Amino acid sequence: MTASSSVGPVLKIDGLVVRYPEPEGSGVGAAAGPAVLDGLDLTLEPGDRLALVGPSGCGKSTVARAVLQLLPAGSSCSGGLLLAGQDPRLLKRQALRRLRGEAVGLVFQDPMTRLNPLLRVGEHLTDTLAAHRPRWARQRVRQRALDLLERVGIAGERFNSYPHEFSGGMRQRLSIALAMALEPPLVIADEPTTSLDVAVAAQVMAELTDLCRESGSALLLISHDLAMAGHWCEQIAVLDQGRLVEQAPSQRLLTEPAAPLTRRLVAAARLREGSGSPETSTKPLLLELDGLRCWHPLPSPPWQRRWLKAVDGVSLRLHEGETVGVVGASGCGKSTLCRAVAGLVPVRGGAVRLHGKNLRALRGRELRRARRQIQMVFQDPLACLNPAMAVGEAVADPLLIHGLAGRSEARALARQGLEAVGLSPAESFENRLPRQLSGGQQQRVAIARALVLKPKVLLCDESVSMLDAEVQAEVLALLRDLQERLGLGMIFITHDLSVASGFCQRVLVLENGQIVEEGVGERLLEHPQAAITKQLVAACPRLPQLA
Repeated sequence: MTASSSVGPVLKIDGLVVRYPEPEGSGVGAAAGPAVLDGLDLTLEPGDRLALVGPSGCGKSTVARAVLQLLPAGSSCSGGLLLAGQDPRLLKRQALRRLRGEAVGLVFQDPMTRLNPLLRVGEHLTDTLAAHRPRWARQRVRQRALDLLERVGIAGERFNSYPHEFSGGMRQRLSIALAMALEPPLVIADEPTTSLDVAVAAQVMAELTDLCRESGSALLLISHDLAMAGHWCEQIAVLDQGRLVEQAPSQRLLTEPAAPLTRRLVAAARLREGSGSPETSTKPLLLELDGLRCWHPLPSPPWQRRWLKAVDGVSLRLHEGETVGVVGASGCGKSTLCRAVAGLVPVRGGAVRLHGKNLRALRGRELRRARRQIQMVFQDPLACLNPAMAVGEAVADPLLIHGLAGRSEARALARQGLEAVGLSPAESFENRLPRQLSGGQQQRVAIARALVLKPKVLLCDESVSMLDAEVQAEVLALLRDLQERLGLGMIFITHDLSVASGFCQRVLVLENGQIVEEGVGERLLEHPQAAITKQLVAACPRLPQLA
């Protein structure tokens, strides 16, 4: 079955209701909980490009799981559901597997969830094609796999590489090739560019939409990024608490939103793109980097030493209450710079001065005391929170590690920290595990944990990139409020120049470990000078201007 062979809508959802089992229940007999999708209506015709947006927990990803019938055991799914003219709920396992492969292609947020680390890149494609095209000769299967790789920008020489040898962008290109291998009538892309920088994200989305156009496939893009949704899709549908609250052509929805939720989401996205305030250097200097170098040795013979110059002579100054943004393409050295300042990676040269003291010259207890003044908020809060530790314990833990408080005092300070980041009352959150919180709440816990040691410098490494626009705006407003109250200096790492422009007083553009441009974010957006800055601006989707 291909896109061209489907008749009628490729996807028709009519009054769909999905309920997940209650947490204490398990298996087929588990009690169903509240409706995650509550009477959803949605139709896609061949060639349509529709973006499904909405706040965290609104049911966006559940739509994809329901279409593919990948719901947890014990879930209930009622109402109308037709995929390429068939109801997947009525099919036996073998027929359902065939329908999943041939009627719909899925592009995940994290491509490694689909890729087998033990299979070579080419084998992912040949195995899929051989399973669904058993009459094809081996040479035809291999040639089709090579053609698909070439089509998504992967050279045929990488056919025998493994997924771990690819960058994030290349792995996502491979996921697109897998999704399009059988030319399905429908492609579902669930947050496909969240972890990619804007330049790579633009390339990936261009390839995905081009392939859909060539095959006549409909595209259902699930995203929290309104600007990206409007750029790549003709229609946008807004989901809230499992119901469709608005659907309209992208331009109209983004300039004349009708539903209250849509107005809030568009306002949050425009706030994110707002202009940062000019730099003020009258406040005390907190942090100074002078010619910082982080070089990593590459495999090479002893007589011909080669280095990966991840950070190569970076200098910057950060004042109390100031936010400096650092942007650049994947692999430019942004995260390495952050980790070098935090002392998480070796530094080969240059100086890191905090309050005038060079941290590289400090040792032992004095270095530990200084390091407490620099804390970090990571991109994925679940990666830095112990999944088996209640969030109250997670926030209190740094105080115990550094011997700054006893258990009862640390617990009280942790409650204060949770209250300070908006998790109130703290008693209702402190005993929950991280997985029992939303993405925005998890990031608030991570911020509380970073601030419990009362640092002077906060390093934010892509700390809002995985959040939807409304939660993103809330977290950015929280960071701004905490900065003003505590006098924090912040280094804000992001791949999104529009976010940096709206949040930071100054923005530095990094390429190959070096600063190539610096200035107020709005000026960089309007008048970029360096080639990489122009590339980032061109790749950065922005909301249409209001009339």
